[in-house]
Amino acid sequence: PSWAACSGCCSCRCSAGCSPCGCGARVGTRGRWRSFVGCVAGGIFLAACLLDIVPDSLSDMREELRSQRITVDFPFPEFVLTLGFLLVLVIEHVVLDCSERGAGEATPLLSCGEATPQPAGTGEWAVETGAPHLPADFRAHSSFRSFALFLSLSVHSLFEGLAVGLQDTESKVLQICVAILVHKSVIAVSLSLLLLQSQVPTCWFVALIGTFALMSPLGIAVGIVMMQNPGPGSTMAQCLLEGIAAGTFVYITFLEILPHELNSPKRRLPKVLSMLLGFSVMAALRFLG
Repeated sequence: PSWAACSGCCSCRCSAGCSPCGCGARVGTRGRWRSFVGCVAGGIFLAACLLDIVPDSLSDMREELRSQRITVDFPFPEFVLTLGFLLVLVIEHVVLDCSERGAGEATPLLSCGEATPQPAGTGEWAVETGAPHLPADFRAHSSFRSFALFLSLSVHSLFEGLAVGLQDTESKVLQICVAILVHKSVIAVSLSLLLLQSQVPTCWFVALIGTFALMSPLGIAVGIVMMQNPGPGSTMAQCLLEGIAAGTFVYITFLEILPHELNSPKRRLPKVLSMLLGFSVMAALRFLG
């Protein structure tokens, strides 16, 4: 059953991830609808962060410490999560500092100004943010953040697939796999929307979505191998990587996605309602799952 779950996860993720491509041209030509859709995606990622990824990471780490009979008077799971947060923060600002020095000028990521919309018909997303509209810089910043988000989600998907592969009964495999397919399909749609907003080239878009779709099947395969050949320290290593991925997700959600979507002074209430809609959908899936 685990190998059947591999093929199901891969096909459903690919379909969900590529679904926004057909509507990208229509949505992208209108900054208003692009912003609303982005806020829905932001709400989905907020729920995934606070209700799924972070709690799972902390509980897995605490459980592993208990199983290893390790007692420390220190919040070790939270420390690992913070390391993931700081890792992305340092990497992003090093990259931005190098790019700004290369360009000969420094541009703030966020400011109180409004964006100047791109002319319609350019085939690119009309960006509406609170930062000055500098297409080249914005694409560079957005591409880095989208890639960091993709990396975080992919690592988490890998560990979710690992949980499926480590199960020893068909009923457990089916239960976990259905839950993963439902809520990760929603995540795949939201991720693809953010990649489209970042104006990622088509070849990279296909490669990233395809890689994301393969993460859970890869985790399932690794889990099956681990079940057949268990090794010392493998569970602790998994928990450490999962904690770092969770910290990365916290950074991307709260310092990148939500500020980017909500910083513009226009249509504040509809944006908040859109974010609440996305959060409610993901929270309902988590509750039912």
